[in-house]
Amino acid sequence: MKVEIITIGDELLIGQITDTNAVWMAHELTQHGFEVVAISTIGDNANDIIRALDTAFERSDILLLTGGVGPTDDDITKHTLCQYFHTALEFNDDVLQNIESIFLKRNISVNQLTKKQAYVPANCTVIQNKEGTAPILWFDKDNKVVVSMPGVPHEMKTAMSDDIIPKLKQQFQVKEYLKRSFIVTDITESDLATKLVEFELQLPVGFSLAYLPSLGFIRLRLSVWGVENISEIKLQTKKLKKILGSYYISKGEKMLEEILGNKLLKKKLTVSTAESCTGGHIAHKLTIVPGASAYFAGSIISYSNSVKVKLLNVDKGILESHSAVSKEVVEQMVLNVAKSLNTDCSIAVSGIMGPLGGTKDKPVGTVWIATMYNGNIQTQKYNVGRNRRQNIERTTNIAILQLLKMITKK
Repeated sequence: MKVEIITIGDELLIGQITDTNAVWMAHELTQHGFEVVAISTIGDNANDIIRALDTAFERSDILLLTGGVGPTDDDITKHTLCQYFHTALEFNDDVLQNIESIFLKRNISVNQLTKKQAYVPANCTVIQNKEGTAPILWFDKDNKVVVSMPGVPHEMKTAMSDDIIPKLKQQFQVKEYLKRSFIVTDITESDLATKLVEFELQLPVGFSLAYLPSLGFIRLRLSVWGVENISEIKLQTKKLKKILGSYYISKGEKMLEEILGNKLLKKKLTVSTAESCTGGHIAHKLTIVPGASAYFAGSIISYSNSVKVKLLNVDKGILESHSAVSKEVVEQMVLNVAKSLNTDCSIAVSGIMGPLGGTKDKPVGTVWIATMYNGNIQTQKYNVGRNRRQNIERTTNIAILQLLKMITKK
């Protein structure tokens, strides 16, 4: 079934708010076998909404709208849908009761503006909003469906998960979406594409291979529609892993920090970090993972040289002769943080994130990363770029990957 997502709101078009709804919806719908064929964003303008609906109906079976259904004057989606489906608003007692029950739990009184939310198009099916005041509006037209939802992310997600996707699956037949993801590193996207030319040419009809570059690694996605292709996707996965060879890190949707965490748990290892240029971002990523306390001991954020000396026992003479961004310094950092926090593994980073601070010998983006496992230290110099935020994220990912490769090496 073909789905189109339309997000509505002037705030999206001017960049005041990032549209995270469409990304989340597309991912969830795909997992449940629906094919998202288009995503569009329009402002709070009735004519634009009507044109978007007309266009979407030509290519899609299901139209999912978010936004513009609040109680204020700029929320015009509900009125525009009345115009589109040739109907009028009518008062719905069930919606009012739902609003009152939500407000009662929050110890808030319902005002007249909020009561306006109880007016809904007469010819739609109403789905109660479990998280907010704006009801979900479901329209059927010519064997197609239009669903209007709030733009508030947690309200939309609850409605999609609890009501809309289950109802869509009852009404429409869907094909299962099969995919396999692979994390690849130490190769550029263009070199990887060149390496996989023959593999892509020989893929069976219906299969596709997508390249999803991230900061520090590439995620490949092999996909096909239809459960009848399950044996073939297994065969193609085996072929792809063989071609990737040492560039292949892991299969699946997990993030790098999750993969590392699972490896540490499996081997019953602990880890610590000594961070200069990343300012604790590596520790942050590691502790996002539930259960990280089983393997993550802590971090020493040694942003200044004095902290490197006092807390990490980095030799002051080495700092003066080689500078903080050097092989010698990160090796002392990685060794001493493991000693101080009593861990089996450790990560240390020091670099120049920019936009200032670079020199001819050590330009912005210069980073030294040291990782330690089983008494062995691996140290590597990288140049991660010129954008500060991206440099911190890329350095973090590379550091996690470097340790991951060390502890998985046979």
